[in-house]
Amino acid sequence: MESNSIELPGSEIGTISYHGGCLRIGFSRAYIVRTMTGSSERTRWWQSGELIMEGATTEAAIPEGPLVCDGGDVDDNVFTYRNMIPVPLDTRGRTRCDLRFRGTDRRLVVSGETLRLEMTDLPKYIEHIRPEH
Repeated sequence: MESNSIELPGSEIGTISYHGGCLRIGFSRAYIVRTMTGSSERTRWWQSGELIMEGATTEAAIPEGPLVCDGGDVDDNVFTYRNMIPVPLDTRGRTRCDLRFRGTDRRLVVSGETLRLEMTDLPKYIEHIRPEH
């Protein structure tokens, strides 16, 4: 079994838009870590995509891209994903994003009713991540 997750620190955001209660975070280069069950090695990939929140309300002005994410939390009802986003993600209920960005003290803090991740193009391999001994 394979598990994938976007590593938020270092992932590149090209655009952030908010129209009619729909927030779209456009990842120009989301860094994905793949883990295979039973293997101590992981692999790193990159892929573009969007994190889409509907029924969204913002807590502050939306920062303008391009930006490099410095980490943050993504809430999916009772779960909080710190510095990562599981792939795939498609959920309803109490959702929230609180993201930090490199080189600025501005944050993106948004709550919503749905949250989904739509990846585009094909993932591109970067490297093997070997366990440190």
